[in-house]
Amino acid sequence: MPFSFRAALHGPTLAGILALSLGLTPTWAAEVVVRVPGAEDLADGVRGASLSQTAVDEGRTAPQDLIAAARADYRRVLAALYEQGYFDAEVNIRVDGREAANLSALNAPTQVGQIEIAVIPGPRFAFGRAEVTPLPQGVRPIEGFATGAPAGTAIMRDAANGGVNAWRNVGHAKAEVASQDIVADHAANTVSARFGIAPGPRLTFGRARVSPDSADSAVRPDRIRAIAGVPEGRTYSPEEITRAERRLRRTGAFRAANITEDEAIGPGNTLGTEISVEDAKPRRFGVGAEISTVEGLRLSGFWLHRNAFGGAERLRFDAEVAGIGGQTGGIDYSLGATLTRPAFRHPDAQLSYGVLLEREDEPTYLSDRFHIFAGVERILDDKTTVTGEIGFRAARTKDPFGTRNFRHVLLNAGGVWDNRDSTTNPTTGAYVEIDLMPFIGVSGSASGVRATTDVRGYLPLGDSVVLAGRTQLGSLMGASIASTPPDFLFFSGGGGTVRGQGYQSLGVGTGPGRTGGRSFAALSAELRTDITDKIGAVAFVDYGYVAASSTFDGGQWHGGAGLGIRYQTGLGPIRADIAMPVTGGGNSVNLYVGIGQSF
Repeated sequence: MPFSFRAALHGPTLAGILALSLGLTPTWAAEVVVRVPGAEDLADGVRGASLSQTAVDEGRTAPQDLIAAARADYRRVLAALYEQGYFDAEVNIRVDGREAANLSALNAPTQVGQIEIAVIPGPRFAFGRAEVTPLPQGVRPIEGFATGAPAGTAIMRDAANGGVNAWRNVGHAKAEVASQDIVADHAANTVSARFGIAPGPRLTFGRARVSPDSADSAVRPDRIRAIAGVPEGRTYSPEEITRAERRLRRTGAFRAANITEDEAIGPGNTLGTEISVEDAKPRRFGVGAEISTVEGLRLSGFWLHRNAFGGAERLRFDAEVAGIGGQTGGIDYSLGATLTRPAFRHPDAQLSYGVLLEREDEPTYLSDRFHIFAGVERILDDKTTVTGEIGFRAARTKDPFGTRNFRHVLLNAGGVWDNRDSTTNPTTGAYVEIDLMPFIGVSGSASGVRATTDVRGYLPLGDSVVLAGRTQLGSLMGASIASTPPDFLFFSGGGGTVRGQGYQSLGVGTGPGRTGGRSFAALSAELRTDITDKIGAVAFVDYGYVAASSTFDGGQWHGGAGLGIRYQTGLGPIRADIAMPVTGGGNSVNLYVGIGQSF
């Protein structure tokens, strides 16, 4: 005789279904047939819940396995239907035409050809009553959990969890669901759902401790606690736990970092926490390369120690050689070292010391420089970072004004606001960087202020097209062109400003006497589209402007445009752009290759 399951569950039984956790991915296979007449949109959910479908997908087609899976599917399919609010459903599961409930996995047939899951969902229930109580002042139940709204165990579970989280967010770390009353009225096709929350006391953070399992970490326990920055004495907040874990991972010294809350409440309504870390490999190195037909080959490399002195200090050495085979004057060299100490006077601040030696051989000047500095970086939130730095720089330059020596004390202040969805291949969001650098001359060098701004924005146009734009501005005030180090002045042209134009081809003046300007602007626009999952194409146009004055008066523009291709990798897209001038009458073609989008 036919066998069917009909949903007619009340209180505790329905509440038990509510606790069932589903995490399978819907898939398709010829051996499993799902029929949901009049509600085909439910078929994917049924497939996702079906152990029979999973068994077939994974190649577990032994008859005993399939019959056991089919018998288990009654409850799982009903649970999936309850998720969507179908509490009066009928489910039949047939194995080669025989009801699965009448079969035994211990007396299975020699083979199974087809499993049919037939569902009559019945009406979708609505909430006759929907309550989560009590809630903190000003907090309402989640959207969708309301009288008259479509019911379902998924929304009920989310509503109960939302009530608990609302209390946790205001300091009640041990809030829990203390009672629940769930009843389905099949005559009225409604569900009454009420959840009672026990907030518990409001807690403050107690002292954080490092777990015994982390005792072998090469980072000292006091530094682990300082970097995590769990705020002892402050009102509990789950967001503080998340921030503390993020700070530990941000150092790079740890492969994993987790913070767990104590089960028991401590004296004075405090909540202790335990920090567990797993060290990353302490040393790392890397290399990079970029090439263009104008700027030549750029090679770079670094060596990094993530825990130089036992406090998660980062010691990093960088070296770079650029301009190899290019048309940019000559070969540039740089060698630098930086030591960074996290949790400097605040868990979200870091102190850096650095030294840099470099030679720049550009078309209009040759400069040898030595720079030492110390600076602090402070992360204000997930999007905003500010920096302050003081340094001393000595430079010897040769340019149209002769051979000169410069000595400056540099005071640098800046900030970055970044809400892009990716740093290497953004598709939405914006990026803003502002930098202000007063330079104070010593030993006869002139003083002034250099200010720059870089603004980028990304707008998705459909699923596979992105419009990207960039604006760069710069101005140098207080010092004349002749009394300013040439690398503080502004040029335009090349991969970072105007593709298609020669490297630093736009400045002030012409011929041997050409110099950089005191104000600068660059505008770029790109239309990016995906051709396949791995390959993309780009059309772009760039314009740049340089003026001798610091107020952008009396300058000149030039432009370039071209096409590019992108190949997606785990490190970001490999970029290849071909560009030509659109001003100035030139017809040269330039190639630019690198990793990551151009901006």
